[in-house]
Amino acid sequence: MSINWFPGHMHKARKEIAKVMDEVDVIIEVIDARLPRSSENPLVDSLRKGKPALKILNKSDLADPARTKEWLDYFNAQPDTRAMALNSEQKKQIRQIPELCKQLVPGRANAGRPVRAMIMGIPNVGKSTLINALLGKRIAKVGNEPAVTKNQQRFTLQNGMALSDTPGILWPKIEDPDSGYRLAASGAIKDTAIEYEDVAVFAAGFLLSDYPARVQERFKLKELPDGGEQLLDQIGRKRGCLRPGGVIDSHKAAEILLNELRSGKLGLVSFETVAEWQEKDRLAAEEEAARLAAEAEQQQNEGSDN
Repeated sequence: MSINWFPGHMHKARKEIAKVMDEVDVIIEVIDARLPRSSENPLVDSLRKGKPALKILNKSDLADPARTKEWLDYFNAQPDTRAMALNSEQKKQIRQIPELCKQLVPGRANAGRPVRAMIMGIPNVGKSTLINALLGKRIAKVGNEPAVTKNQQRFTLQNGMALSDTPGILWPKIEDPDSGYRLAASGAIKDTAIEYEDVAVFAAGFLLSDYPARVQERFKLKELPDGGEQLLDQIGRKRGCLRPGGVIDSHKAAEILLNELRSGKLGLVSFETVAEWQEKDRLAAEEEAARLAAEAEQQQNEGSDN
């Protein structure tokens, strides 16, 4: 599923972020622990201009802990990068964030100058909740719908750190079809911008593949169906999502599945693995190398003709 969703305030936010980036020391990128790569915004790397990054794998209380550990190892192996898993209830870990930021820019911290950090991330990933926890009071607006924060906000922490919040921004086009579905299934993209039942069918197929026992137990199924559409039908029958004549109300069944997936009622679930993305990256690199080689050959042939 290729999604184009770039509201005007997101385009404005991108320009504002680029304008103030020279005044920032550290990027705090909040990503979703359930889909770390799909919720990484590729615009962040281009906007941060090589500045150190602290990656917060948020909502870790909803994610598969074994897969989260693999992602932490993956990010911590990258240069100028630290990563930590977090959820909004972990007050002790949240208090460690300023110190981790200082460790990423020791020259500024040792000089006694406040470390200037900017929080970035896609919509509905928990940035505002994290800011409120860091400040110890409710200042940043919080909501369970994407794109609550519309304007850049600045705050000063008592421990010598200046913090800037930014609106959640998606990138202009989400190319990877799996990422589009995963973002939609997690709630990062407004339901009005997606084909709701298509997303539920994708989520159902994923759960049957990666977490079949959870599905069978949650929906009290005697046997697992063969695919996502069949699972939605079974959920509809089990939960009474029936129209006149006994026809399954697929939209209601889709709502049940996605709501229970997003709320954690289906257990701790992670949508993607490090190994899967390493294979995607390898294939993408091979395709790019082949494209460049073909272009070079074409240019050489055109030069020979001339």
